[in-house]
Amino acid sequence: MAFSTVISSSPHLFFPRKTPTKLKPTTPTPSSIRCSSSTSIPIPSLSTQFDLKTYWMTLIGEINQKLDEAIPVQYPEKIYEAMRYSVLAKAAKRAPPVMCVAACELFGGNRLAAFPTACALEMVHAASLIHDDLPCMDDDQSRRGQPSNHTIYGVDMAILAGDALFPLGFRHIVSHTPSDLVPEPRLLRVITEIARAVGSTGMAAGQFLDLEGGPDSVEFVQEKKFGEMGECSAVCGGLLAGAEDDEIQRLRRYGRAVGVLYQVVDDVLKEKMRENEENEEIRKQGKSYVGLYGVEKALEVAEELRAKAKKELDGFEKYGESVVPLYSFVDYAVDRGFSVDGAS
Repeated sequence: MAFSTVISSSPHLFFPRKTPTKLKPTTPTPSSIRCSSSTSIPIPSLSTQFDLKTYWMTLIGEINQKLDEAIPVQYPEKIYEAMRYSVLAKAAKRAPPVMCVAACELFGGNRLAAFPTACALEMVHAASLIHDDLPCMDDDQSRRGQPSNHTIYGVDMAILAGDALFPLGFRHIVSHTPSDLVPEPRLLRVITEIARAVGSTGMAAGQFLDLEGGPDSVEFVQEKKFGEMGECSAVCGGLLAGAEDDEIQRLRRYGRAVGVLYQVVDDVLKEKMRENEENEEIRKQGKSYVGLYGVEKALEVAEELRAKAKKELDGFEKYGESVVPLYSFVDYAVDRGFSVDGAS
């Protein structure tokens, strides 16, 4: 259920020019956004000039501090230590909270209004990863550059840590969001959105079909396990800032596309690394485009998702340069031009 990347190098992926026969990607049309002046500057130019790394790393620092404060160790100590172990992992990219803040700021929202929800999204994200890694699920031994939670604290404590993080996230939103910045009805919509994303029609459904579904369920699995977190993060930011309903729908489609895009590119990069390794391990049979169709087809899917995400952002032209961070996330999902983690 991850919306993050485990690859920190700067890979070079070459996308095929051939149009997929079934997926029919939409070719993005050249567009521009209006800045404060009357001059119109092309979006690619602004995205190139925008310092995404500084923006992202600054937010990581602020979010890490707030997460540390949000989960103090108390009785019973062991469960809090297990919770902190996963939430405060140094290699965490904080993609969900960063997207939430960027979406909030797009509509003129105050960053302080978004931080409690941003932290809650990271708690929910970490909880889903803890549960995903369990032996009865994906059985992964490492996560975010360190041993998985259950390998350190045991399966029983890992389950409890994940269970505790979900409600803590909701509580944190309610207790820490400034009431003078976010009206209560907006908070209720945010909480409802997160509950929808992690529930039986969201990420839980994706995990179920990843375990039990057939090969034809790969698109559903990708959208639910990975797209839901991106969608939820973008939508929550918009809700906090009071975005209109049609704008929320654009954010929904954008976030879903970016969430899946991150994972498709991760799968491609992992496959390329395996091809270069001797005595490679047998790949786990997760539902992925790479596993089902191969690298070339997966790259075509990634290019289609990138075009789809940017097309949705074109509808925010009136907000000027405020939309540039969201554009930059799309290109970073593919290009990985720099390392984003808490250790660098």
